[in-house]
Amino acid sequence: MTSSGGKRQFNGNGVLEFERPMAQIEQQIQELEAQTDRDCSEEIRELRSTLVKLMKNTYSSLKPWQKVQVARHQNRPQVTDYIRMIVRDFCELHGDRQFRDDRAIVTGFGRVAGQKALIIGHRKGKDIKEKVECYFGCAHPEGYRKALRKMQLAAKFGLPVVCLIDTPGAYPGIGAEERGIAEAIAVNLMEMSRLQTPVVCVVIAEGGSGGALGIGVGDRVAVMEHAYYSVISPEGCAAILWKSSEYAPQAAECLKMTPTELKKLGLIDDIIKEPLGGAHRDPMAAAAALEHYLGETLSQLRRLPVETLVAQRYERIRHLGEFFTTASNGRAKKKIASKASSSGLVTPSAAPARAAGSRA
Repeated sequence: MTSSGGKRQFNGNGVLEFERPMAQIEQQIQELEAQTDRDCSEEIRELRSTLVKLMKNTYSSLKPWQKVQVARHQNRPQVTDYIRMIVRDFCELHGDRQFRDDRAIVTGFGRVAGQKALIIGHRKGKDIKEKVECYFGCAHPEGYRKALRKMQLAAKFGLPVVCLIDTPGAYPGIGAEERGIAEAIAVNLMEMSRLQTPVVCVVIAEGGSGGALGIGVGDRVAVMEHAYYSVISPEGCAAILWKSSEYAPQAAECLKMTPTELKKLGLIDDIIKEPLGGAHRDPMAAAAALEHYLGETLSQLRRLPVETLVAQRYERIRHLGEFFTTASNGRAKKKIASKASSSGLVTPSAAPARAAGSRA
């Protein structure tokens, strides 16, 4: 680890609605700790025990929409934070040599868990100025071409690639369309599927649509415990199906976007455990968990011959979208999931009844 830090408290900026009971307990603890006229140690001990139990119960049963809220938490560590905390000797590389340097994608060489690697990730920005410069983590075509150029360089030097995904989606502007955003993502999918070096992809917060897939093809794909990975945002899904983003919580339920559901569907390989209360509460512990996972996974993959690695990656991709049903004779029968059945989406006719007075 290359930086210091500690646990954050709930009673600050960005407290989520379901976190308020925990924030209230922490406030009580602070008030008791501030008292000097009497011994409050027993009360504080009981409150801390209650807080831990409440946190465990709450975070072990989060609904999909609550997971989305945690993934978007303003204090959640970003790619640049993880680079600062777990990547040593980081040397950033810029530009796609075709148009310009897209700040929404950060690339560079460094050491992760003592192993040399290429690090690629979405950069969302910290303050308003940087967020605007980075388009809030929505990459343009030049960002994906920049990433591919660096991946090919890593393969040339025999270095593994680590992709840290955190984006609501690719940039949807006219300029991005004119410069071929779909083509840039498609080329990345093709080239990453046959890249002659280990590739590990981790969704650290938001994994939105093609913007995530553009750097999301690898030998291992993992999602952090309170991150999400989806074909579309809940708000976008609700706006299309039900003509209103107010149905985002229902859309999140349908999209099968949580790590547990993704693992059941075979879309991801691993779930990286987060500290109690989420990565935003203890960034250092979250970084340590990520570093441990990357270290072990890279060590495993680097032991495989390149030919075996690429062949296994191809087979992994070929099996995406498969599911099994039980025939009348009790034997498992393999089917290829249709778009509707694999996503779990409901049709507009099955949408929740509109509230009285809502706009059609």
